[in-house]
Amino acid sequence: MKTPGFWYRPPCAAATLLAPLGAVYGLATRRRLARGGRHRVGVPVICVGNLTAGGTGKTPTVIALAQRIAERGMHVHAVTRGHGGRLEGPVAVDPSAHGAADTGDEALLLAAFLPTWVAKDRAAGARAAVAAGAQVILLDDGFQNPGLFHDLSLLVADAHRGFGNGRLIPAGPLREPVAQGMARADAILTIGGPAAQDRFTRTWGDAVGVPRLTGHLAPLPTGLPLAGLPVLAFAGIGHPEKFFATLRDLGADLRATHALADHQPLSDAVMARMAREAGRLGAQMVTTEKDAVRLGPNWRSRVLTVPVRLESADWAPLDAALDRVLEAPG
Repeated sequence: MKTPGFWYRPPCAAATLLAPLGAVYGLATRRRLARGGRHRVGVPVICVGNLTAGGTGKTPTVIALAQRIAERGMHVHAVTRGHGGRLEGPVAVDPSAHGAADTGDEALLLAAFLPTWVAKDRAAGARAAVAAGAQVILLDDGFQNPGLFHDLSLLVADAHRGFGNGRLIPAGPLREPVAQGMARADAILTIGGPAAQDRFTRTWGDAVGVPRLTGHLAPLPTGLPLAGLPVLAFAGIGHPEKFFATLRDLGADLRATHALADHQPLSDAVMARMAREAGRLGAQMVTTEKDAVRLGPNWRSRVLTVPVRLESADWAPLDAALDRVLEAPG
């Protein structure tokens, strides 16, 4: 589904009407967390999660963490639910054999950087990863899943959007109340530019009771000049407008934009319709790295992908947190 617009506006009639359902959702989350076994698997488990539905930058954060851990000479594996995929797992993701319909798009993207396991049962996935040689587990999402003990819990938030209207699903974007989530977190990473970071501080700074790290997503060179390039951009991520703004910042001439639902399948019919539109506009089709893994083989060479990576002006607080976790017994 697409993110409802009223989630990120001041409370309105729709949010008020849906608030009782939000209270039920929050109660269900508390009960699920209270029943959790919090299994240990013998190696450190680092959870990268969020408090809101939709994309916040978790996947680039997992990739950045994996690279920093690998630089220490440790074998790190990712475990993820495989949202949108049909496989229950535990199964090791093989990009040459699996598609997005099998494992979900995020798992396929992660598998390009580190060994990745899809598992609806996160504890079972972590045990499978350890049996395969993992010395560190990166749990992609799962902050509200009680199956595993987290040696480090890092929340990720979009600095501009923050926690929206502060209400629980479906009245707002929150999976659980901010105070409740912060009580279990070790740190929060807010992702965005300087203006977005200032906005988060003004709106939510008083609600953050844990150390705060900041970062931003920077595009990697694509090998093709985007400046002045006429493009038709599409994205099925949590906040497509952020991708479109990135393209504008790179100087692309956006002739059309299509904000798709998060994880929306890119069927031949959908792609053919956008290809016809791009042809009429004289535009190059462009999408995100996460969307690109959902493209069928006939479309991959026709769509330009713009990958992004997490950057930070100061990695020291994160490295210090990793030092504490990775030097301790699992």
